[in-house]
Amino acid sequence: MKRLILTFDDSAAGALRGAGLADCVVPFGLCFVWGRLRPANELKTFLSPRAAKPAAADFHWLDNLNGAHLEEARKRGAGLIEFCERFETVELWADPEPNAQLQLVWLLDQLRLHADVASKTVLVRTDTRIGDHPPTDWVEQRFTAVPVRNDHLEAACAAWSSWRAPTPVAWFGLLARNLTALPQLRNTVIALLEELPARATGLGTTEMRMLELLAAGHVHPYDLFPGHQRPNDRRTFGFWEVGELLDGMAHCPAPAIAGLDEGPFDEELRDARERHDRYRNSTLSLTGLGKAILAQTDDFSRHNPVHRWWGGTELNNDSLWRWDPRQRVLVAP
Repeated sequence: MKRLILTFDDSAAGALRGAGLADCVVPFGLCFVWGRLRPANELKTFLSPRAAKPAAADFHWLDNLNGAHLEEARKRGAGLIEFCERFETVELWADPEPNAQLQLVWLLDQLRLHADVASKTVLVRTDTRIGDHPPTDWVEQRFTAVPVRNDHLEAACAAWSSWRAPTPVAWFGLLARNLTALPQLRNTVIALLEELPARATGLGTTEMRMLELLAAGHVHPYDLFPGHQRPNDRRTFGFWEVGELLDGMAHCPAPAIAGLDEGPFDEELRDARERHDRYRNSTLSLTGLGKAILAQTDDFSRHNPVHRWWGGTELNNDSLWRWDPRQRVLVAP
């Protein structure tokens, strides 16, 4: 029986390929937790058959993928649904982190329109990051695979449309729904609400965790980054996003963090050895504002401009949706 695995992270794909669990493993690497979401038509094009002469700006699911099955599909410019039809079983493996879960609900929402593929698709539940385990772990352990049903598709549709909405109201409303069909979705809803600016401090939970670690003596930049066996256990954002958050607290009119040499944190910095060494070896400290924010007696947004995207919501100082972690309620601007 020909099996296809779709997953949402390169390290997960590497572990599953090494385990030899399927004839083909395809990773998606879209980022939905950070930045402005791509328009719906671009995401539709991403999965659609590729035109003979695509525009230079187009991006496609087959880009940068290797393997015998994929090379043949690339030559034909196959769409994802067409590719899935060649397999008898399609398995979805998603890490529990929010970005993987958002990609999962996006893909399930697309499968709603293709009953023939949805009917042979199963969800594999994993409670830990797939790439944190060697391939032998996935060979040896038994995992639960559940056929995709209408309740999966309905929950995914509700979640994806809520995340794309222009305010967080619909996303917050998901907490009143039965989301048990997708076991990691409720945790994702809460984790992303916690990344809205907090009512008292104007910073999200990942930023606050970085300030806490700094106060506890973790004084170098990478000490504050999340990762396997690192003290920062917040995995809502990835490597590059956390770097931007640190930049935002250190390189602003009224910094909460002092001592960050170099920036911005981007690929150019990572590729420049001397600059990256200065960045990596920076000795950080809390400013007076950082200490006040940590004590919840001051608000970062009172002193600094705020402008970023949270799903489909554009956050700025004049329209700053907030989260009250104590009352667990959404606070309108």
